[in-house]
Amino acid sequence: MRPAVTVEHGTAPQRYKWVALSNTTLGVLMASLDGTIVIIALPAIFRGIGLDPLAPGNIGYLLWMILGYLLVSAVLVVTFGRLGDIFGRVPMYNLGFLVFSLASLALSVDPFTGAAGALWLIGLRVVQAVGGAMLTANSAAILTDAFPAEQRGMALGINQITALAGQFIGLLAGGLLAVVDWRAVFWINVPIGIAGTIWSYRSLREIGARRPARIDWVGNLTFTTGAAVLLISITFGIQPYGGHPTGWTNPWVLGGLATGIGLLAFFCLLETRIAEPMFRLALFRVRAFAAGNLAALLTAIARGGLQFMLIIWLQGIWLPLHGFDYEETPLWAGIYLLPLTAGFLLAGPLSGHLSDRFGTRALATGGLALVAASFLGLLALPVNFHYPEFAALLVLSGIGQGMFSAPNTSAIMSSVPVTQRGVASGMRSTFQNSGTSLSIGVFFSLMIAGLATSLPATLSAGLQAQGVPTNVAAGAAHLPPVSTLFAAFLGANPIGHLLEPTGVLAQLPAPQVSVLTGTRFFPQLISAPFHHGLVIVFTAAAIMATIAALASLLRGQGSTHRPLIAPTTPHRSRHGDMSGGRGQWGVGSQGAVGGDVREDLLDKGEDVRILDGVDLPLALPPAADQTR
Repeated sequence: MRPAVTVEHGTAPQRYKWVALSNTTLGVLMASLDGTIVIIALPAIFRGIGLDPLAPGNIGYLLWMILGYLLVSAVLVVTFGRLGDIFGRVPMYNLGFLVFSLASLALSVDPFTGAAGALWLIGLRVVQAVGGAMLTANSAAILTDAFPAEQRGMALGINQITALAGQFIGLLAGGLLAVVDWRAVFWINVPIGIAGTIWSYRSLREIGARRPARIDWVGNLTFTTGAAVLLISITFGIQPYGGHPTGWTNPWVLGGLATGIGLLAFFCLLETRIAEPMFRLALFRVRAFAAGNLAALLTAIARGGLQFMLIIWLQGIWLPLHGFDYEETPLWAGIYLLPLTAGFLLAGPLSGHLSDRFGTRALATGGLALVAASFLGLLALPVNFHYPEFAALLVLSGIGQGMFSAPNTSAIMSSVPVTQRGVASGMRSTFQNSGTSLSIGVFFSLMIAGLATSLPATLSAGLQAQGVPTNVAAGAAHLPPVSTLFAAFLGANPIGHLLEPTGVLAQLPAPQVSVLTGTRFFPQLISAPFHHGLVIVFTAAAIMATIAALASLLRGQGSTHRPLIAPTTPHRSRHGDMSGGRGQWGVGSQGAVGGDVREDLLDKGEDVRILDGVDLPLALPPAADQTR
């Protein structure tokens, strides 16, 4: 008679693991794509609701349309990952699909215009982000449960690279859909979301280990409030204040930063004193987990800065210099960034497969070295570059990020016990999403600081050379650089945006107006100041990528958490005599569900129990130490 085997975390049938991979990949693609799809579509969206986002007092709507989704995704993924550990990852994931789909439907039928229409969109983007956080927090844990260790890197690689590629595919999709109708940016999610929701409810099932526990309400509230206050303060830090180009001298911003940091510090102290904490700080004692998340955070900051700076570079300078109208630049910027996405898609699944065979550290570290090299290459390019060189650097960066992301995710998820995979996945997503949010504050501030030193004088002299009165030129030149950046970011003519309110364009001769509002005047004028800002931004990004590579290098080699095997009757295995009145103990490979020890016990007709999620140094009996 075949011996009985009880597997606490389960081993998924061959067909189920592919169902889990395809469904969760669709889920994270939707969630990540919507983080960026509105960026390129913002001009069409604001035209559709009849609101000028660059008008005084309206820039907040612009910022929160972009950042609201990112902030909510950053602060809630740990909570939903922890809830997945308690109540089941699949139910939490399924609910996320449903919430995301309903919010997308509501976004597409915005009944208001003006400020009310903007608030409707911002509010429902927040609801959409709640569903997205449920998806991303639990997708990696579902895959880690479903796939054995020898295939886990491949599965997580496909899932992770799809999520990252979705950020760049969203740029292109937003541009294409906005040409049809701004509501199509949200319509596209509705049929996909409904089909995905039905599919996930019918096909996914809970095979991971649940760990019933009380919800850490105090920890959830403290972390959510602290992280939200910190990220919101950083967001307001890039807005001008009191005659300064940025808001870092604003007492409210400084107070918010101090409050957010204080609450997060209190949260860390609190979590060490709670029996069932939301944030498993003990996981940071695992070197592979701590180093992997540090590398992921720094890489996310650098990647976010790269994304936004490249969009401004293309839309504000390079594309207009090559004859593209400003209104066309958002769509074409997405198209010209496709080599970056191609690099992701080429390297991601392949690196995941290779990491299953050869380990994660070399691939992840090598990928980050390529990312740092690509930043240095971008530093060497002139502002008006030759596109093949630019595209080659984008491919290099995409390949490097793909080489890093899949193995790093696999190493993080494989280093934790099965009962902690939900919260580990949430913590990983928190670092990644927080990095994207932080990148906006960090790199926009660096770019604004770079522009503020040289742009006013350059802009004033250029405007006066075209007949603009001295007082008007000086006033336009001393407007906050952030307004000029956002004008380029939205595909608006920056000079037209600066001078139209003054009425001076109606007083100048037609040839001078044509020069001022043409596609070459502003890019040529801003090239030198913008390059100065790019040097600052890409130097900082290269340093971050280098530090991330060092963290990845120091992650260690053996990082896979291995389940504990307990046969129900004594025996002698080929790993040594482990007999003792309490039964036999051994450590097995996660992918083989017990590895050689399990097979040895089954050959002898033993009943075997796989005890995953155990802290091995504490749980192993003394007699089993030799198996480690």
